[in-house]
Amino acid sequence: MRTTTKKKLLLLLASGIGLSLARTPKQYFRIIKETHHAYKEIDRRKLFRLISEFRHDRLVKCKDNLDATTSIVLTEDGQKKALRYNIDDIKIKIPSRWDKKWRLVIFDIPEKKKPAREVLRNKLKELGFHQLQKSCFIHPYECENEINFVVELFELRPYITLIESKKITNEAALKLKFKLS
Repeated sequence: MRTTTKKKLLLLLASGIGLSLARTPKQYFRIIKETHHAYKEIDRRKLFRLISEFRHDRLVKCKDNLDATTSIVLTEDGQKKALRYNIDDIKIKIPSRWDKKWRLVIFDIPEKKKPAREVLRNKLKELGFHQLQKSCFIHPYECENEINFVVELFELRPYITLIESKKITNEAALKLKFKLS
C-alpha cells in the first residue's frame, strides 16, 4: 500500500511536467482533472511524510515562495524514477472497432545500446506486439504515443522507425493472432 502511495505521489508530481508538454487544451484539462482526483485520494499525513522522504532521497526540491506557499519540484532523479513508474503502467488502448491498419515498429539498435534494445523488445512483447522478425514488431491498434514514450525514455529515436500500413502479407494469420475479424 505504501509503495503505491509513493508511486502515485511521484507520478502526480511528474504530471506538472506533463502539463508543460500538453499540446492541446483538451490534453491540458484532462491532466488537471486526473491529477485532482488522484491528489484528493492521498491522506494528508501520508502526503507530508512522503514529501519529506522524497526530499531526503533527493527526488524533490522544496522552495518557499513570497506568497507563503511552497513549490515542490521534481529533481532529475525524481523525474527518472517517475518515468520508470510510468513505463510499468503503459498500455495500448483497444478501441471498439479496428481501423484495419497495422502498426509496425522496426529498429536497428547498435550493440553499445544492447540493454536498451532488450528492454524495448521485452516492452513491445508486454504491450501485446507480435514479433515478425528479430527487430520488427506489429500491432493492430494505435500506439504511436506509447512507442514514442518508450523510445524517448531510452533515447532510441535515431534507431526506431514506426510504420502504419493498410496491407501486410500473411494478414489472415495476424488477424487470428490478434482475434480480429
